[in-house]
Amino acid sequence: MDKIYSKGCKIEETLKILGNKWTFLIIKNLMGDKLRFNELLHLLNGISPKTLTERLRSLEKEAIITRKIYPEIPPKVEYKLTPKGDDLKIILDTLNQWGKKYI
Repeated sequence: MDKIYSKGCKIEETLKILGNKWTFLIIKNLMGDKLRFNELLHLLNGISPKTLTERLRSLEKEAIITRKIYPEIPPKVEYKLTPKGDDLKIILDTLNQWGKKYI
């Protein structure tokens, strides 16, 4: 096992990006949808605006989501998954199947 998951392990590197609380729930809610900040805030019961902002910025930095700003008053901002973010669907599906089986 040590040889497979040794230094430079891709699982460890991936969890550095996706392993924070709320990250997978943000991604799950963006699957197939564009959502505004307040819509995400409402869907993620218990997350603070500050934490949501931090997670969205991190996901944008990693090119997992995009942020589109519309020049309106008040400003309208939409978030959506990139193709890189869409590729996480298989992981979410697997987590869902595991949860159905064991929880």
